[in-house]
Amino acid sequence: GPPPAPPQPLEVTVRGELPVPGVSTLSRGEVRLVPGAFGDPYRAIEMLPGVTPIVSGLPFFYVRGSPPGNVGYFLDGIRVPYLYHLGLGPSVIHPGIVDRVDLYPGGYPARHGRYAGGIVAGETTPPLPDWHGEGSLRLLDVGGLVEGPFAGGRGVALVGGRYSYTALLFSLAAPGVVLDYWDYQARISYEVVPGGRLSVFAFGARDYLADEESGQQTTLFDTTFHRIDLRYDHAYGAGSALRGALTLGHDETGIGDDQSALTRSLGARLTLDHRLRDGTPIRAGLDAVIDGNSFDLGFDDEPPPGGVEDDDSPFPDLFSTRYDVTVGGYIESDIAVTPRLRVTPGLRLDLYHSDSEVALAVDPRLSARLTVAPGVTFVQAHGLASQMPSFIVPVPGFRPSLGDGLQRSFQSSAGVELELPEDITASATVFHNAFFNMTDALGVGGIGGDEGALGRALGAATGVELSARRRLTRRIGGFASYTLSRSTRSFGRTTQVTSVDRTHVANLALTYDLGRGYRAGGRAVFYSGLPQKQVDRSLPPPGSGVPGGPEPTAGGQARWERLPPFLRLDVRLEKRWSVGKTGWLSLVLDVLNTTLSKEYIPGICDAFSPCEPEEIGPVTVPILGLEGGF
Repeated sequence: GPPPAPPQPLEVTVRGELPVPGVSTLSRGEVRLVPGAFGDPYRAIEMLPGVTPIVSGLPFFYVRGSPPGNVGYFLDGIRVPYLYHLGLGPSVIHPGIVDRVDLYPGGYPARHGRYAGGIVAGETTPPLPDWHGEGSLRLLDVGGLVEGPFAGGRGVALVGGRYSYTALLFSLAAPGVVLDYWDYQARISYEVVPGGRLSVFAFGARDYLADEESGQQTTLFDTTFHRIDLRYDHAYGAGSALRGALTLGHDETGIGDDQSALTRSLGARLTLDHRLRDGTPIRAGLDAVIDGNSFDLGFDDEPPPGGVEDDDSPFPDLFSTRYDVTVGGYIESDIAVTPRLRVTPGLRLDLYHSDSEVALAVDPRLSARLTVAPGVTFVQAHGLASQMPSFIVPVPGFRPSLGDGLQRSFQSSAGVELELPEDITASATVFHNAFFNMTDALGVGGIGGDEGALGRALGAATGVELSARRRLTRRIGGFASYTLSRSTRSFGRTTQVTSVDRTHVANLALTYDLGRGYRAGGRAVFYSGLPQKQVDRSLPPPGSGVPGGPEPTAGGQARWERLPPFLRLDVRLEKRWSVGKTGWLSLVLDVLNTTLSKEYIPGICDAFSPCEPEEIGPVTVPILGLEGGF
């Protein structure tokens, strides 16, 4: 018989109900067809324009020049400390509960803030009144999700999660290595009055990596987070809504057997989406967060041998046990200046308090959409963004103090959106981001380096983004993106290309419905190599193999060259069967890097390592799985 329709088709799109200039949206149904994304909306982020990967396969990326630690992750307005499980694992949120994921690379609405880079904002699926569920059994993990009504349909309950048995696989393939992860999601919602719904949403995850020898495990990395969100949503009028929420958070990371960090948080937020009589929307919100931070770095209180202490060390202040308080608010509106011109002004205020330090962030935002012809729209987005100090990648529980002030950025972009024949949509965008007082140890010191780990830098990123798509759920679908950019950092008196700058980043994905339940797809990923220093052998070694290092070659700016570019091909094959009236079953083979491609990163420059690039890989992940749902 004919193949069943996919459940709740998902789309990768650059449009929305009220499109925000520059936003890219990943919706559930189409993302599951993207080769190499393992059916995960968050993993498909890397193919969007403006996104620059650090290393292939690892789920950390720069967005328009901003490092991973400056990219904020949210789910239903709840901050998520990180998106992905250790190694090459899936995201920490089951894809079945994710309705869509929006990537705001810059100049985003005032309702998003407290990060100086991009914003990744996920929205969960609304409670559905009918029983439904889905599950998967893959080589690395097993997962499932089910949702159903109760109390005559006034209430809806959902539970889901995933568990990895990589520990068993590693015990067979790599004895001595223990890697494990799990995550969970649970939600109960109840309509207390017409238009009013009370909900409790809980989710969390854990990742564990250890060495095992003679039956004894030594922890290398152990991170856990939990969130409990109690919210009340009330819809009123024509398109207006009010939400009030309380959120409890627990973030904890252990490194080694004697070092750990813990952050417990309590947050409250109130948001209002109101439409005036003429249809003009006004969005406003208030929120406050208290973070209790405690650290155990394994240091005792005894003075070091010789009785000499390093009073200049920044680490005691950086990792002091303390409470951080953040209070903020925003207001924004979409104003129809003319039938073709819509302008969105916004303002965000955030007050930060950490130890005895206080900082105020005033972040204005402005975006506009001008329809110049049918299917042709010019867009612009500009704004300031501010953030507390951060690390290169987010680590649950580790939160630097406010000692050296806020990080800030100015984000600006302008472009055009096109609706082309054959249901093809396209966009072209020019952007410029300027960064001030940034904590970017990787961009300054390089991969594997520790130079400038606590230093602050000025920076800039300028580029052009191109994208085009045709829905992947069509018989022939595709998505293409290309980013041409240059990212720099100024550290001290040196301004050079950042160590993670990639001039060219391109993605091309194609899917084809072969009929009779068969579908095939492929994705090509290309990016230029990282910069590598060229060192004058007559001079002392510089200590860093990247042009962005804080110790430039003597006599001026360092000379540098590009490492070889990287190209990989991902493949996805699927056979789908229908089961009963609404059920479906699929056998899926999804392979990341079928070409077994290797890539290079800059090497360490010292007396023993003469700036030779290091080879990585091939990082190839074949995922064979059985998926089903009803």
